[in-house]
Amino acid sequence: MASGLKCNVMKHTSETWSSKMPEGLALEISHHPLTMKRVANLIIAMERLKGGWSESLLSSEFRDENLLSIMLESAVEEHLVVEVTSAPPEQGVFTRREEQQYSVYDSQKRSLVRDQNNMELHAVVVQGGNEDNDHIVTLNMSTYLQPVPSTQSQPVALGIKGTNFYLSCSKDGDKPTLHLEAMDKDNLRSISKDSEMARFLFYKQITGVDVSTLHSACFPQWYISTAESDNMPVDMCQQTCETRYKNFTIRRIANTQS
Repeated sequence: MASGLKCNVMKHTSETWSSKMPEGLALEISHHPLTMKRVANLIIAMERLKGGWSESLLSSEFRDENLLSIMLESAVEEHLVVEVTSAPPEQGVFTRREEQQYSVYDSQKRSLVRDQNNMELHAVVVQGGNEDNDHIVTLNMSTYLQPVPSTQSQPVALGIKGTNFYLSCSKDGDKPTLHLEAMDKDNLRSISKDSEMARFLFYKQITGVDVSTLHSACFPQWYISTAESDNMPVDMCQQTCETRYKNFTIRRIANTQS
């Protein structure tokens, strides 16, 4: 191969590779390389040419096909890895994901009924199992994406079906208490954990089949609870309280509209 072999690789300036090359061979870089794969293939091929292949290159039987075989054996596979991630929630902000309707009972099988005079929820035994009673509460439960994902609990907002009332927890004096507040649904689309709107957030933690507890996002040790006696207000109590019921059966109502 008197004229030498040329390997065209992209480069801004022309350079000649001659160090330790077998006599009669030359590699000329005439263009700048487009990819790292081509650069790697070139380097590997040169090392092969300078190494154990030198003697065969000088053989009169060495042809272009032989050099092509060397280059193919040295081929470097190039893989493009694309990392796909979903955008995390804004730091410190809870973003509403979806809303579904749920029935709710306390651990004594009592329904929650809204007392329209006092703006309270009461736990009562519905006579004859009349679940069509207009006063029985169905929850519009909105779930939220939280800044720090957790498998232990799910942040939720608890609305009353057919109204614009939502449960909230704020201090009345020095004790957290449960309230019903009128609130525009759009104002609860996203909630900053450090804002006053965080009073509408509760953490739903599953404790059994369809059984969960609901504790305040603002006051983590305080739980929504019912009294031992019937027809008493639903309120907040501390986790260690043994005289109130903190477990609720919460079941999704299928095929409903909010």
